[in-house]
Amino acid sequence: MFSLRYQVFLRCGLCALLAVLATGCQTVQTTQTGTVGIDRVQRVSSLVNRDDLARQASLQYAQTLKEADKAVNADPAMTEKVRAIAARLIEQTPVFRPDAKQWDWEINVIQSEELNAWCMPGGKIAIYSGMIDRLKLSDDEVAAVTGHEIAHALREHSWEKASEIAVANVGLGVLGALAGSGYSTAGGLLYTVMFQLPNSREMETESDRIGVELAARAAYHPKAAISLWQKMAQAGSAGVPPFLSTHPSSESRQADLERYAQIVMPLYEQAVAERTKALKNYSGSLIQIDI
Repeated sequence: MFSLRYQVFLRCGLCALLAVLATGCQTVQTTQTGTVGIDRVQRVSSLVNRDDLARQASLQYAQTLKEADKAVNADPAMTEKVRAIAARLIEQTPVFRPDAKQWDWEINVIQSEELNAWCMPGGKIAIYSGMIDRLKLSDDEVAAVTGHEIAHALREHSWEKASEIAVANVGLGVLGALAGSGYSTAGGLLYTVMFQLPNSREMETESDRIGVELAARAAYHPKAAISLWQKMAQAGSAGVPPFLSTHPSSESRQADLERYAQIVMPLYEQAVAERTKALKNYSGSLIQIDI
């Protein structure tokens, strides 16, 4: 049986936390649904300014490239390939966000054995050469990982995560003041287990599905996402790469990718047909000019 004092503490702490959640959060829909049907209502906090996040992303991105120094775009051929793939994916982003094509996109390759790739808010992309070389990625697989990371930025998952942390810190600050030192650490762990992990899985699923649609619309085979994650899982058997620490792989994930890759297959077939026709027309015009 809990003591009366502890019961009062729990009730006061819960009321305080609920007050923070009620006053600090709003619902948003950052993207349109697309063919894959992304319709989860997102919750963000007024404690976090999305524009500040974008500014900080630009600063952090520039700092990362500065620190990498000569390792940035050390292989011009690889950089050209990655940028060409990313450009085709970015061309398709208005399906989910009409404003995305006007973002200040940056795509750079960092020469490193690390298996890693990410896209910051506002479209700051980095692909590590180890991801491509060590896993022997095809162009379709490069499109899969790039599309997945672009999807995180389109859905503004960083804004959501920052909001969770901000609300948790405020709420746990209240609880910590009520409970005394030591409780907030345990409370933080509880918050992570109860709220962050399930949400993280949702974010990953959304990015997987948006990624396969972007790839399909850009004429990259959507099923390459499946082989990509199979390669990542195999690489993880020798120790968890940084990429897998935030992008967990599983059999259920591969099954979901298989399902949604099939859903967007007509988009891929249409995109391939249109691209083939355009290339033929372009080739024909060159022949006419040469003659």
